[in-house]
Amino acid sequence: FLLFQVTAKAAVVFVTLQYNVTIPATETQSPMETITLYHYGIKDLATVFFYMLVAIIIHAIIQEYVLDKINRRMHFSKTKHSKFNESGQLSAFYLFSCVWGTSILVSENYISDPTSLWREYPHTAMVFQMKFFYISQLAYWFHAFPELYFQKTKKEDIPRQLVYIGLYLFHIAGAYLLKFSVWAVLFVLGRLLTLILSVLTVGFGLARAENQTLDFSTGNFNVLPIRISVLASICLTQAFMMWKFINFQLRRWREHSSPPQPVKRKFVTAKGKPSRKERENGINGTVTSNGADSPRNRKEKSS
Repeated sequence: FLLFQVTAKAAVVFVTLQYNVTIPATETQSPMETITLYHYGIKDLATVFFYMLVAIIIHAIIQEYVLDKINRRMHFSKTKHSKFNESGQLSAFYLFSCVWGTSILVSENYISDPTSLWREYPHTAMVFQMKFFYISQLAYWFHAFPELYFQKTKKEDIPRQLVYIGLYLFHIAGAYLLKFSVWAVLFVLGRLLTLILSVLTVGFGLARAENQTLDFSTGNFNVLPIRISVLASICLTQAFMMWKFINFQLRRWREHSSPPQPVKRKFVTAKGKPSRKERENGINGTVTSNGADSPRNRKEKSS
C-alpha cells in the first residue's frame, strides 16, 4: 500500500509513528542537530493495530520454528504442551523487552539521573524509541486476545490469561497516556525496584512539584487523586503477583512434604475366569464357563 499514491497516505498512519514535532537546534548545537519528539493521539490506535498483526506473525514464526520442534523432541503431554508454549512465547517477549528497555534507560540517562523521571513534569513529548516501545508493548498484549483462539486455549485457562493481559494493558496504557516514564522499568528491574521507584517518583517527586493542577491541554495529570490511583494500582498489582507466587510455592511445598498415600489395589476377575476366593473354596472344579464338568453332564455320560 505504500507503493501507490492513492493508498500511501492511509498506509502511513498504520506503519509510521504519528504526532511528531521537530524541535530546532539550540545555540550550543549545530544547525543540523534537530530533535524530533512525539506526542500521542487517536491515530495511534491504527499504529497499534498494524503492529498487533506483526506480533501475530512473529508469534506464529516462534511457535512453528522453535517451540514446535522442541515439543516434538520432548514428547510433552497436552497440559505441558500448552504451558510450554505459553512460557516460551512470554520468555521471548520478556527478553526482548528487557534488552530494549535497558537501552532506553541508558540512552535517556534514567539510570544515571533518576530525578529526570519527575523533573519538569509534565513530559509533553517523548523520543522515538520511547514511543515505539509503548506502541510495541500495547500491540503485543492486544495480540494476545486473538491468540487465545488461534492457540485453542482451554476454557478453564482463559480467565487466568485474561486477568494478566488486562493488567498489563491497564498499566502500559496508563503509563503511555499519563506520561509517567517510570513504568518503563516494569520490564527491566522487577517488582521490588518498580515499587520503590513508583513511590519515590509519584509519592515524593511529583508531590513536591509546583504545578499540581489538572490540565488536559498541557497533559498535566499531577493531581492528588490520580497520584493515589496510580500508586494504588501499582501496589495492588505487585501484591497480587506476590500472593499468587506465595500460594504456588506453598502448594508445591505441601505436595513435596506430605507422605504419599497408599494405593488400594482392586482385584477384578476377568469374564469367564474364577476369582481367587472361588479357587480357594474349590468351586473351580465344579463350575466352568461351558458347564462340561457339571454333575448333570457326568450323569448323562455314565448313562
